Amino acid sequence: MSTLSCHILDTGSGMPAAHVSVTLYRYQTGKPLASATTDADGRIRFEDITLSSNNYTLSFDVASYCENAFGQAFFPQIDVHFHVTEQKHYHIPLLLSPYAYSTYRGS
Repeated sequence: MSTLSCHILDTGSGMPAAHVSVTLYRYQTGKPLASATTDADGRIRFEDITLSSNNYTLSFDVASYCENAFGQAFFPQIDVHFHVTEQKHYHIPLLLSPYAYSTYRGS
């Protein structure tokens, strides 16, 4: 089984995005597997979940954060879909700015 963590970095300020709700779903099911809020360092470690080989979605509810940090939420919710194939740790970072975001498979 695989483990999962994520973090959000506000690339405009270079600071972590704290207090953002993130929900993990099995891809296209609508049923949440886990939910947590980023800590002061913008990080979440989903301690109570292990992932089997499957497709998943991390849904980042960034609306409130973006409104406070940028004055508006151009992207109020960001869904990142990923596929688990190997039994290892998966880390999904989100780099966030007022009009763009990116992600990658971290370590």
